[in-house]
Amino acid sequence: MMETVMALKITRRAFIATGAATIALSYHDRGWTQTWPSRPIKIVCAYPAGGLADTLARVYGEYLSQKLGQPVIVENKAGASGSIAAAAVKQSPPDGYTLLFAITATLVQSRVLFKTLPYDADRDFALISSMSAGYLPLVAYKATNATNLKEFVEYARRNVTNVGTFGAGSYPHIVVAELNKQYGLQMKAVHYRGEAPMWQDLAAGVLQAAMGSYANAVNALESGVGRAIAVQTRTRSRKLPDVPTFFEQGAESELFAMTGYVFLAGPIGMPQDIVERVSGLMVEAGKTDKIQKLLDSYGIDESAQGHVAFRKLYDSETPPLLAAVKALGLTPE
Repeated sequence: MMETVMALKITRRAFIATGAATIALSYHDRGWTQTWPSRPIKIVCAYPAGGLADTLARVYGEYLSQKLGQPVIVENKAGASGSIAAAAVKQSPPDGYTLLFAITATLVQSRVLFKTLPYDADRDFALISSMSAGYLPLVAYKATNATNLKEFVEYARRNVTNVGTFGAGSYPHIVVAELNKQYGLQMKAVHYRGEAPMWQDLAAGVLQAAMGSYANAVNALESGVGRAIAVQTRTRSRKLPDVPTFFEQGAESELFAMTGYVFLAGPIGMPQDIVERVSGLMVEAGKTDKIQKLLDSYGIDESAQGHVAFRKLYDSETPPLLAAVKALGLTPE
């Protein structure tokens, strides 16, 4: 009996000690996060300087720096569809001082395009904010005489049709596959490393259509080399108000309504209050005149959204997008 009482007392003391330690640790963590940031923050950008991801990382980073009172340094670690940068951030301490700036492919397509990845997209990152990558108009070459999706489909039924994309497994690649599937076509997706050579080939008549960003397509549109015949997502672009969406023209797959995104994330385990703070500042930044003007120049209608909306977007779009990429039958590198 005495041994049982002593054991209960020891257990009770251990429980109280553990609880006290937990409370102390909680207060310690809370105090630490209240002093964050006390030194520079690094944003690891997964793509080269000068591109959309880099530009957004720098302009949003500038706003974060102003509000947080610490320098925000953008470091470019390009390569392997963002995998190099993602691996570097995954291995960093989850203290809010090292963040990742990348695009949809880093979280989704890379799972199919590479045999192995040095990170788990579902488990290794704390999602902070996502930003629309903008509309991707499908542009038909002038010689097709297509002014809408129906006319382009009819052209593709009668002619060999090559459609340019900015990479295997990219959203334009998926669109070509879905159009082939719905309309019984045999269009060929021709992949490029980046958009510049793709639009050059469209202008030269090598391609019968191409799909890419508004910012890079604008020269082809303004010169009359090509005509935008459809845009993805459920709403029309402010830059191309007369161009109907795929949905408006009878394209049925939900894949035609997906939005590619650029995102900000941190290593998993990053304190939630820091996630929320940065998330809120990203949303604030997106409403400033400077960033609104920048987005308009890229043909992007939506600015940064917070971590809750990003999580909803990620959870809803990842499974169907991943399935679509797998259906392309690509050989992993």
